[in-house]
Parts: sequence; structure tokens; C-alpha cells
Amino acid sequence: MDWWLGLGGLAAGLLIAVVTAPVGVSGAVFLLPVQLSLFGVPNPAVTPTNLLYNVIAGPGALWRHHRTGRLWSPLTRRLLAGTLPGVVAGAVIRVFALPGPTVFRLLIAALLLPLGLWLCARTLRPASTGPVREPSPRALGALALTVGVVGGIYGIGGGSLISPVLAGRGIPVSRVAPAALAATFATSIVGAATFALLSLAHSGAIAPDWYLGICCGLGGLGGGYLGARLQPHLPETLLRLLLGSLAAGVGTLYAVQVLT
Repeated sequence: MDWWLGLGGLAAGLLIAVVTAPVGVSGAVFLLPVQLSLFGVPNPAVTPTNLLYNVIAGPGALWRHHRTGRLWSPLTRRLLAGTLPGVVAGAVIRVFALPGPTVFRLLIAALLLPLGLWLCARTLRPASTGPVREPSPRALGALALTVGVVGGIYGIGGGSLISPVLAGRGIPVSRVAPAALAATFATSIVGAATFALLSLAHSGAIAPDWYLGICCGLGGLGGGYLGARLQPHLPETLLRLLLGSLAAGVGTLYAVQVLT
């Protein structure tokens, strides 16, 4: 039945990336609950498997931003400087402090529900235009470090968490998206490697599920390409509302499961 698992992972990665790629999100934020509920990936191996998905699915969008010359900006370098050490700390915390599924599901709910509501609110009531006040380098570094830690725990690389924060400060999405995707890709590589090393000294299931992660990543690679092709033909408002609704829905689901 391994080929059924691989086919399911390929389809999940493809469908998720088709929906999320047009707005510059890797899709890992939605793949993680699919792994937990549908594929039964054990904790905490679900986190490095999610990071492995990011590693395989990310290069398509990054190559496109590289060709436009918007990838290696100062914002990208500052995010990488904070998120890379943060994801290592998050991986250690995930293995030794948050191994249980109950705590982990509660963390999913606490992250996804506010994020989904935030995306919906920002879409329905856009912020008034005005002068852009970007975070200082110190504030940006602290924010990137915190997001890196959370991303290492959650298995999403951190980029999809920091993107709405920076966009909310008025930074154009055209600048935020390449930097967030680059941070997601780089931290996913470091995070997956950290989990693999920790698995050598820990008896739990903390190494990534290589087969499922690769299958999901290949699906995400193809889905990201298709999503990029579809993006000019889809209204941005619809995509943002869809992403916000999915995030809020998944967060609510896991909150109910924990409470009941």
C-alpha cells in the first residue's frame, strides 16, 4: 500500500500548492494537518516531513523571483539572519519539550486560527494608505528569530508567518513574498537537517518520513508551477479569503478536538 500513500501525498501537495502558490505561500501550513489526520504521520516526525516538503516544493517560485532580480534584497538577508538560528532552536524545543499530540494540536490551533482571521480581516478591510514605516533592523531581526523558532516547532519554515506581519506594516507584497519564500526554503533545509541529526540521539520518531515528504514535495513542485500560471486569471481577493478561511477552519477543527 506504499504506492497509495505516495499517490495521496503527491495529490495533497499538488492541490495545496495550486491554491497557495498564487499568493506566495509554500502550502506547508495546510499540509501539516493533512499529515496528522489523513496520513497518520507520528509526532514529532510530522514537523521535519513538512520541512522536507518545503525543500522540494520551493525552488520553482524562488527561481522565478531570482530571474526578476527581487530575491536577494536586504530584507531577504535580514530574515535569513534571524530565522536560520531560530529554526534550530525550534527543532530542539519540538523534540524535547513538545512531543505530545495534544500540545501540538493546541499549538496548531493557536497559530492557524488567528492567522486565518487576520488574512480575512485584511482582505475585507484593507489598511488605509499612508507612509510606510518599516521595522528597524533590530526589530526585524528579533521578529525573524521568533518566527524561526515557531516555524521550527510547527514545521512551516517561518516564512508564511512573517509575511502577513510585514505586509501589515505596509511593505509591498512584491518585496515581502520573495524574502518570505527564501526564508522558508532556507530554514526548511536547516530544520530538516537538524531533525535528522537529533534522530540519531533520540529514540522517538523524529526523523522525517522521507518517502511521504518527497512525494508531497514533488506534488507541491508541480502545483506551485500550475498556481503561478493560474495567478493572473484569479482575483486576489478570492485567493486571500480562501486562504484565510482554510487556515481559520483548520485551526478551529484542532481547537475543538483538543477541548473535547
